[in-house]
Amino acid sequence: MKLIRLGDDKVAMTVLSVLAAVTFIIPICNLTLPADSALHFSAYTVSLLGKYLTFALLGLSLDLVWGYCGILALGHGAFFALGGYAMGMYLMRQIGTRGVYGDPLLPDFMVFLNWKELPWYWLGFDHFWFALLMVVLVPGALAFIFGWLAFRSRVTGVYLSIITQALTYALLLAFFRNEMGFGGNNGLTDFKELLGFNIQSEALRAVMLMMSGIVLISAFLLCRWLVNTKLGRVVTAIRDQESRVRFLGYRVEMFKLWIFVFAAMLAGIAGALYVPQVGIINPSEFSPLNSLEIVIWVAMGGRGTLYGAIIGAVLVNYSKTVLTGLMPEIWLFSLGAVFVLVTVVLPDGIVGLLRRRLQEQHS
Repeated sequence: MKLIRLGDDKVAMTVLSVLAAVTFIIPICNLTLPADSALHFSAYTVSLLGKYLTFALLGLSLDLVWGYCGILALGHGAFFALGGYAMGMYLMRQIGTRGVYGDPLLPDFMVFLNWKELPWYWLGFDHFWFALLMVVLVPGALAFIFGWLAFRSRVTGVYLSIITQALTYALLLAFFRNEMGFGGNNGLTDFKELLGFNIQSEALRAVMLMMSGIVLISAFLLCRWLVNTKLGRVVTAIRDQESRVRFLGYRVEMFKLWIFVFAAMLAGIAGALYVPQVGIINPSEFSPLNSLEIVIWVAMGGRGTLYGAIIGAVLVNYSKTVLTGLMPEIWLFSLGAVFVLVTVVLPDGIVGLLRRRLQEQHS
């Protein structure tokens, strides 16, 4: 056990070191070095890495709730999408008269649909601080309501997984409707600026990469601290022996609820960081398939380790970038093959394989 913990600490430090290098060195190289330099990183690379880091944060949030609490949420992508929509609404309000129809108040899609006034739930999104508040409050509130009802009813296992998947599918259908006021199937796009800076500028893309890396490192350290506190140890015990923990007098549903809400907030932050870097948010982000992909990231990296989720998210999405560029028609088959491979050959993920190799070397 001590050997495994030592190995975990070494891998965690290595992952943090790589993240720190990506967070600070690559943006500086992008902004300061000439384009013909061997150490220069293109704007495309910066945007791609920024997207990978937001996915890593999303995977980290799922690992916290699945790897440490045993809650397999197959609708975790819904919280990511809600955080993205909150940021997208702020970015839409910043367009103003620069839209196609030149309306200073209404987004273009509302003018096209002949809306006469801004819906009440769009009010306040012209302020950045309000948008940031909604990024965490909206996913957190949904997770609290859903978790309160589900955990008090002692819904667990596959039944809870199916319900979470139904939740994100219901949101997918709702956000597809033009009447909801979120852009329908086209979603929110054509963003112009963020805090007064051109959203297409290389400087802002570099800053977004740095912000994504800083938030990911901070979230990792916070989650690592949490799982080692008394609350974290109780949550881990619930994962292993829920009935025994309940018998000892702990209110299991409350422990599940706080970790579920906290993970949803992290996912919302990941969505908010993702949207300015890709320039769009639409209902497809609620797709149950996206949530299943997040599960594969965590399973491939190794759940219950935190850094395994980061490794898995980056590796799978890098593979997706490469394969969809070379042979886009085989990506879904490859993803299914990875899932089968992890389930049969690597049940503990890449991290589990590294642990076994470490034990073999010291045996």
